[in-house]
Amino acid sequence: MSVGSDAKANGLDWPGLMRAGIRGLGLKPADFWALSPAELAMMLGVDAHPKMMTRDRLAELAAKYPDQR
Repeated sequence: MSVGSDAKANGLDWPGLMRAGIRGLGLKPADFWALSPAELAMMLGVDAHPKMMTRDRLAELAAKYPDQR
């Protein structure tokens, strides 16, 4: 199994996460692997709290992803 297919199978892009942590953030490999996913996400600036579902948000999503008939 190749790295790419393994990444798709478990839902995480490990090569991409490693590039972001090691190259982008300048982490040492041991420091990268010591982080929890939540800590890495916070360091990368990923919003851990998605937008609240309001009527306006539902309308925005419905416009972006219309039902197919």
